[in-house]
Amino acid sequence: MNDHWLIVGASSSIARAFARLAAEHGAAVTLAGRDPEDLRASAKDAELRGAATARVLSCDAADPASRHACIAHATIPGTTLNVLVAIAYMPEQQAMDSDPALTHQMMEATYSGPVALLQGLAPELERQRGGRVLIMGSVAGDRGRRKNYLYGSAKAGLATYAEGLRARLFASGVTVTLVKPGFVDTAMTWGLPGLFLVSSPEACAAAMMRAAERGRSEIYHPMFWRLIMLVIKHMPATLLKRLNI
Repeated sequence: MNDHWLIVGASSSIARAFARLAAEHGAAVTLAGRDPEDLRASAKDAELRGAATARVLSCDAADPASRHACIAHATIPGTTLNVLVAIAYMPEQQAMDSDPALTHQMMEATYSGPVALLQGLAPELERQRGGRVLIMGSVAGDRGRRKNYLYGSAKAGLATYAEGLRARLFASGVTVTLVKPGFVDTAMTWGLPGLFLVSSPEACAAAMMRAAERGRSEIYHPMFWRLIMLVIKHMPATLLKRLNI
């Protein structure tokens, strides 16, 4: 059967680049998100790039009714479902410290919504006995650091969920790849201080596609972030709590 990529959060820079790549490989693509006009433009682009078919699906993963409708319409007959979940919300730590509602919104968009969506899609992935799942995590989830521990905790939870989902789907021949980007040139990172060696969305998308095709469990992008986070993960807690990072 032909590949079909359901791309949730398809208006993000990385997801848009991934959709273009999937289309060039001849896959069917479903672009899911909250901005139909933007998604329709991306769907037309995907068709021009060679997608077997390109369609748009309204999906707000943090909204139960919208999420349920997305799950119900996720599949395309005669294709193998693959899933990329590329949704998150990253307010500033200081803003969340003073606004519990903002923290709740971040958790819904970054953790609770993606998990509920993937739980709803898991039975179909098991039924078809194959497919690939890509989950956008973050290096922020590797340690609790002063500047982003709330967002980082959501990404850490998502990493644990990805590990469990990988174990669940293993017997069905489905791979689950957790992607941990460092600095990528996206709307989420625009204007942040201290950025260095920033990668492009296109390079990140290409790395994600390779990882999915190879059935990798986890990747950092760019790859040198694995070494950076290895140092941070082994840093003594007595030292880490003193650093303003």
